[in-house]
Amino acid sequence: MMPSLHHRIGHLLGWLALATLLFVLAACGGGGSSTPADGGPVIGGPSNGGADGSVGGADGAGDGGGAGTGGTGNGDGSNGDSAGSGGTGTGDSANSGGIGGSGGAVGDGSNGDTGTADSGGGAGGGIGGTGSPSTAGNVHFYLADAPSCGYDAVYVSVQKVRIHASGSANDGDAGWSEVTQTPPRRVDLLTLTNGVFADLGQTSLPAGKYTQIRLVLAENGSTPPFANAVVPTGGSETVLTVPSGGQSGLKVNADVDVVAGKTTNLVLDFDACKSVVRRGNSGQFNLQPVITAIPLASETGLRVTGYVAPALANPSTHVSVQFNGVPVRSTVPEPTGRFALYPVPSGTYDLVVTSAGRVTAVVTGLPVTATAPTVVNSAGRPLDPPPTSDRGISGSVNPPSSTVRAIQTLSGGRTIEVGWAPVDTLSGAFAFSLSPDAPIRAVYAPDPAVLTFSPDASAAGNVIVEATSVAQMKTRAVDLFASPGPVTFTFP
Repeated sequence: MMPSLHHRIGHLLGWLALATLLFVLAACGGGGSSTPADGGPVIGGPSNGGADGSVGGADGAGDGGGAGTGGTGNGDGSNGDSAGSGGTGTGDSANSGGIGGSGGAVGDGSNGDTGTADSGGGAGGGIGGTGSPSTAGNVHFYLADAPSCGYDAVYVSVQKVRIHASGSANDGDAGWSEVTQTPPRRVDLLTLTNGVFADLGQTSLPAGKYTQIRLVLAENGSTPPFANAVVPTGGSETVLTVPSGGQSGLKVNADVDVVAGKTTNLVLDFDACKSVVRRGNSGQFNLQPVITAIPLASETGLRVTGYVAPALANPSTHVSVQFNGVPVRSTVPEPTGRFALYPVPSGTYDLVVTSAGRVTAVVTGLPVTATAPTVVNSAGRPLDPPPTSDRGISGSVNPPSSTVRAIQTLSGGRTIEVGWAPVDTLSGAFAFSLSPDAPIRAVYAPDPAVLTFSPDASAAGNVIVEATSVAQMKTRAVDLFASPGPVTFTFP
C-alpha cells in the first residue's frame, strides 16, 4: 500500500531536521567524510576550541588508506586550556592521522572577551594519531627455465610453493606461507624460455626478509603420463625420480624482501640442463634440482635481447649472460634466432654464445639496467660465429653427486663458462664436446653496426675442467689440441 501524504511529509521533515543537525555539527567540529577508494586525504570539519580546549575534528575514515585531518580551533579561549586531541586516521595503511583543532590560547576571559581580542585565538590543530599500519605484503611466484641438454620435454608437476623467513626451517616448523596448486600443475620446463613464465600464484604474508623457498612437486603414479618425466631426444616419456620432491620439497636459497602493502614478484629459474641426470645405463633419470630465485622488479628493463644466425637456432645453442664466469641467465634461441634473457639483475655482464660445431662468441661489457632493455643486435646482423671441429673431453668424478663444468680464461683475465657436463648418478662419468679454436669477442656497443669481433688467440685450445663437491673444488687444465685422455676427480 502507498504511504499516506501525511506519512511522507513526516519523513521529509525528519530528513530536513537530520540535515540541519549535520550542518551544525560540521560547523562546530563535525567529523571528516570518507574518501573514495583511491585513498586520498580526508579533511575534518572545524573544531570548537572552546573553554576547555575541546576535541578537534572527528576521525576522517580513509577508504583506501587516507588519513583524517581535524578542523582548526576557533573558540573564544576563555580558559585557554591545552589543545584538543587530534583525529585518528582509520585508513588501511600507516598514513598520518588527522590534525585536531586546539583550544584557544590563554586570554583574559574575565569580561568574556574573545580569544581574538586578548590573544586567545583558536590556533591550528594539534598533532593527531597515526593510522593503523599494514604489516602484510604479497609474494607472487613464477616458474622459468634455462636450456635443457638432450631432451625434447622435461615435465614437473608443482603442488605447492612455500616460503619461510628462516633458511634452516624444517618442513613441519611454524611460519611457512604457501601457494597451493589444485590440482597440481604439470609444466613442460622447456617451454619456459626467452622470457616466458608459468604463473604459480601469490600469497599474503608478513613483511620482512625471507631466505628459504620450497618447491613441492606431486608424486609420480605408476603409469604415464607421469607427474614428473623426461622425453629424451628421439625417445619416449620416462619417469623422472624426484628425491623429496613430493614430501618436504625442493629447497631453494633466497634473499627476498617483502614490503608492507606491496607485491614482490619472484621467478624460480629451474635449470633443467643441470638438473636432469642419467642413472647409468638403466635408462632412468634423477632430478638433482638447480633452481635460482630471481626478483622480477621491472617490466621495462632487466632484459637482454638479440639474434643468432638461423643456422644456430637449435637446441644445441646456449646463450647466457655471465658474471665472473658464472651464468646468471641462459636460454636457447627461438626458431627465428631471437633470444631474450629475463629477468637479469642490474649490472655489467658478458654475453656468451656456444653451439655445437661453432666457435664460442663473447660480447663483453654488456650493461643491464631497469629502465630499458639491452639490445645486442638486430635480426639483420645476427651473431654467427665461424664453424669449428669440436673436441671431446671425458672422465669421471667421485662422488657422482658432484658437478662438472668447463671454463676458459680470455686475454686480460676474464673467465667464461663454455660447457656444463651432466654427471651420471651411478658411475660419475661425464663428457664434453668443446670448440678448440680461439673464441671470438667484441666489446658491447649500443649501435649493433659497430659490434666488431676478433679472435682471442691466447685462449685457443685452453680450457679448465672444474669439479665441485659440496664446498670443495678441484680443477684440471686441458689442451684441446692434444687429444687429452680421461680426466678424473676424487673428493674425500
